Amino acid sequence: MDIRGHRDSDATFTSYDDVALAGDILALIDELGAPAFVVGNSMGAGAGVIAAAEAPSKVSGLALLGPFVRDPEGSALQKLLFRILLTKPWGPAAFMSYYPQWLPGTKPAGYEEHKTRVRENLRRPGHWKAFVQTTRTSHAPAERRLREVQTPTVVVMGAADVDWKDPSAEAGWIGNELRAEVVMVPDVGHFPQVQAPEVTAAAVSRLIDQATHA
Repeated sequence: MDIRGHRDSDATFTSYDDVALAGDILALIDELGAPAFVVGNSMGAGAGVIAAAEAPSKVSGLALLGPFVRDPEGSALQKLLFRILLTKPWGPAAFMSYYPQWLPGTKPAGYEEHKTRVRENLRRPGHWKAFVQTTRTSHAPAERRLREVQTPTVVVMGAADVDWKDPSAEAGWIGNELRAEVVMVPDVGHFPQVQAPEVTAAAVSRLIDQATHA
């Protein structure tokens, strides 16, 4: 599912946070037929947590990839500098120069074409503004709902994910909160499904087997 204001979605919404995205997930499940397995990357993971807590009968399992389910630590100055960094006119160029850090080491096949599509997508009407709003999202609503989640869960985290000072510690904390399997992938960044598709697919397959045979 494309999150609001990204890829093929338009950018006419009033909110772009985890709670809004969780509502979209549940609406899509209702449209396609419940229950469903939810695989969420980055803020999509936080939205998946909220959806599973809100409607447990509709979510058979959760796969959280490079997850944001709480806000990372950071000083007020760091947050201010980040906001300034994403301000136009230099914001899009600054973001695209940072983007490769999310996929450290060997880039996957088609990476340059993918990066071009990302750049072009940010030029669509309203998409840059929508993206900036997602970067300012608080993941506190997802953190508050963690203990309510009862569905089987797996966490897949890249050991080189630059969004966390200690990715292994963050993944371990999430795993403990959700009683989840934790899979750490060496030399992989924020998108394990792209840089380590076999490992990610195996983890999701185990989750489905676990939930199906529970």
